[in-house]
Amino acid sequence: MKIGKISENTLKRSVLKLIKTEHKKETSAAVGTDCAFSESERVYSAVCPVTENVACAGYYAAMKAIGNLVIHGIKPSHVTVSILLPEETEEKQLKEIVRDIIAACNEYGVTYAGGHTEVTSAVTRPVITANCVGTTKDAGFDIGKNDNLKEGLALVITKWIGLEGTAMLAQQGHEELCAKYPDPFIRDAIDFKNYLNVAKEAAVAIKSGAVAVTDISNGGVYASLWDIAERAGTGLCVDLKSIPIRQETVEICEFYEINPYQLLSGGALLFACEDGDRLVAELEKEGIPAKVVGYLKSGNDKIITNADESRFLEMPGCDMIHKILG
Repeated sequence: MKIGKISENTLKRSVLKLIKTEHKKETSAAVGTDCAFSESERVYSAVCPVTENVACAGYYAAMKAIGNLVIHGIKPSHVTVSILLPEETEEKQLKEIVRDIIAACNEYGVTYAGGHTEVTSAVTRPVITANCVGTTKDAGFDIGKNDNLKEGLALVITKWIGLEGTAMLAQQGHEELCAKYPDPFIRDAIDFKNYLNVAKEAAVAIKSGAVAVTDISNGGVYASLWDIAERAGTGLCVDLKSIPIRQETVEICEFYEINPYQLLSGGALLFACEDGDRLVAELEKEGIPAKVVGYLKSGNDKIITNADESRFLEMPGCDMIHKILG
């Protein structure tokens, strides 16, 4: 199989089908959802591995796992983390990883409850997997249920795409990037990881009656757009120029010759809602940038427009981050 997140068809065929066959009475996972759950107990969990060769990997893993519960209106209980280290790892690196995990947990006010740490020849760089567990009587969105997703709903994106991937690339490639760009410009890009907390916008969207949410992460915004249309059983039409993106992301992606619309975008959320302009206005009242980028449409065609041109959105592939840091 190819490096990166497995394809949707592989996920359905070799993972979800087996889970549903074994656990017929409960729905525990679905394409496009950001967490798994037990309907009878109302217990939710989210898992996030970071396998890229990046600094602050523990921070990224914990932030993503916690965020995938928070965006659904679920209060996280605790985080556990599996840390697999190559044999040459020094203890100070382990301490840095743990400090980064603690920093992420503190940002959300969640307990870091330990986990498992092991040195093994099975990995050539640290592999960090964060698991966040939470419970609630009423989630903000009906997780795993797509009855409210339908044609005509507006699609809204918060903040900017590519934040997470840009921060990783800027941190790891700081020296070579500074040969072309001013140091403050690259340091601003590194600080994009400070935008990863999504609690505020999730709360606003739930209160404003958004129908569905997805974290824009692996595979970038193109993958998330594909996922939400698949969940809805509809097509979509999205204006490329409306998708919010920072200039730092544009420049760094051009430097590495990668597509920013297929780049890790943790920190940005994609909502489906009845009134996109209203949701944008409510988000902006709270200081959260947001834009209506398109809508769900009848049929199966997923269309991206760019000025007078239009093309079909392709099934998601490997995230661009793997081309550089994989």
